[in-house]
Amino acid sequence: MEITGRLVDASNATLFGTVALDGVELQCVYKPVRGERPLWDFPDGTLAGREVAAFLISEAAGFHVVPHTVLRDGPFGPGMVQVWVDTGDDELVDVCAPNEVPPGWLGVLRARGDRGEPAVLVHADVPALQAMAAFDAVANNADRKGGHVLAGIDGHVYGVDHGLCLHTEHKLRTVLWGWVGRPLPEDVVDALKRLRTDLDGDLRDTLGEHITRREVRALTTRLDRLLADPCYPGPSGRGPAIPWPAF
Repeated sequence: MEITGRLVDASNATLFGTVALDGVELQCVYKPVRGERPLWDFPDGTLAGREVAAFLISEAAGFHVVPHTVLRDGPFGPGMVQVWVDTGDDELVDVCAPNEVPPGWLGVLRARGDRGEPAVLVHADVPALQAMAAFDAVANNADRKGGHVLAGIDGHVYGVDHGLCLHTEHKLRTVLWGWVGRPLPEDVVDALKRLRTDLDGDLRDTLGEHITRREVRALTTRLDRLLADPCYPGPSGRGPAIPWPAF
């Protein structure tokens, strides 16, 4: 691994670099464990493992919304390494004036801008985001900002920054609330069923290498509840529903 830069806006140490093997070279993001800032509600040194666990869950379900992510040693010690996503100009989450909401987009909340002008937080209504919203509900993602939703130039939609996932307490904070109360699409339900089957097999032990057994049990409970009532959940009312900042 060769480090070539740093993402200075990130709250934790987030480095940009390349990895190479057998003539294949990929750009990547590297987040060393030693660069994680302590948090009051997540155990120290666990964010890298949560990022890897989120990738494993996404892959087991067949959502494929998390770029390939591994835990490996690097120049600054063990950390999360994730394939870099090249993005184009497309935006899937935005803030705009109420009369400028793109056709077919869904509103999440209304607010006021710096000068008091009305604004609305919106996101696209597309299958890839529907899958991401279901993934977030299962993974208990506490940090789905608009800037964590990437439209790749390869045509796929990806979610990044999953260090604040898989807590045992309800912490879902997201900008993707547009489908609250609506039934999950059939393909999303099928994906969740695949994930549930895998949790009864090897996936449970594999996840146990990155998160605690209690957190794996909480994941299973969330999944069972969602399958029992296959509709998009709403905010719990016990804390902020949207991460701050939203982007």
